[in-house]
Amino acid sequence: MKIKNTEIKVVMGDITELRADAIVNAANNKLLMGGGVAGAIKRKGGKIIEEEAVKKGPIEIGQAIQTGAGELAAKYIIHAATMGMDYKTDEIMIRNACKNSLRLAVELKINSIVFPALGCGTGGFEFLASAKIMAQEVLRHLRQENTSLKEIIFCLYNQEIFTVFKKGILGYLEYVTTKLSGGPYVTVDAIIELPEGIVIIKRSNPPFGWALPGGFVDYAESLEDAVIREAKEETDLDLTQVQQFHTYSDPLRDPRFHTIGTVFIAKAKGIPKAQDDAAQIKVIQLSQIEKLEFAFDHKKILKDYLKTK
Repeated sequence: MKIKNTEIKVVMGDITELRADAIVNAANNKLLMGGGVAGAIKRKGGKIIEEEAVKKGPIEIGQAIQTGAGELAAKYIIHAATMGMDYKTDEIMIRNACKNSLRLAVELKINSIVFPALGCGTGGFEFLASAKIMAQEVLRHLRQENTSLKEIIFCLYNQEIFTVFKKGILGYLEYVTTKLSGGPYVTVDAIIELPEGIVIIKRSNPPFGWALPGGFVDYAESLEDAVIREAKEETDLDLTQVQQFHTYSDPLRDPRFHTIGTVFIAKAKGIPKAQDDAAQIKVIQLSQIEKLEFAFDHKKILKDYLKTK
């Protein structure tokens, strides 16, 4: 499957035989290459790989360093420490090892990387759990980073593990990028309390009508940061004393699609000015609510707010 410009593959085979810019070694933090994937890489690529790695160690668990690939077809071996010398691993170690391997690949400006099942050999971690952790980190990387990677490959050595990883990687990513991407979408709105009344805006985009300042939450943004940003973009006000009021989730509250909106009550600094997609702005008394036509369920929200007063 493809996410943005990066192809994601799950294959069965010998990881040392694959042609890619980098192969990831599930390493210990001293970077000694004994059994499992590390042993296979050393046997086929040469002891020079281990010698170069050990000179750069020890490293913190979850970190990653690169070496040459010796006699292998790859350009680099990325040694990702998934465990210490007690050979124990966990979710955080695997997650950080995957994350830092992807970051190092970008630093190296390479186009392709191959992962084994991190933490599942000597570490004994459960295969499906490892696959989902790595899928989550790949998705996070592709959404948040300016990546050089055009191909991310997961290579498994037998049919049983291949089947588990195909479900855990491709099945999981397909679910997140197709079914979940269809919503519900997360929104925020602000009831901005000024001495003169409540701030509302007139929308310049459909659905039209008066509305509370607000909008969509961006990826990697908190609800609090989103409502502060949206209020600034639409009213030029700087919110203070921001507190959650209520969350509204009726699937029919927005005529465009299903949104789940969290409403905040806040004070503000500055002078209200119509910005962004606000055609007009005004400050109203709560007694004026019934006289105005509101978009979405914002009249209901203000009535609920009025009950608290």
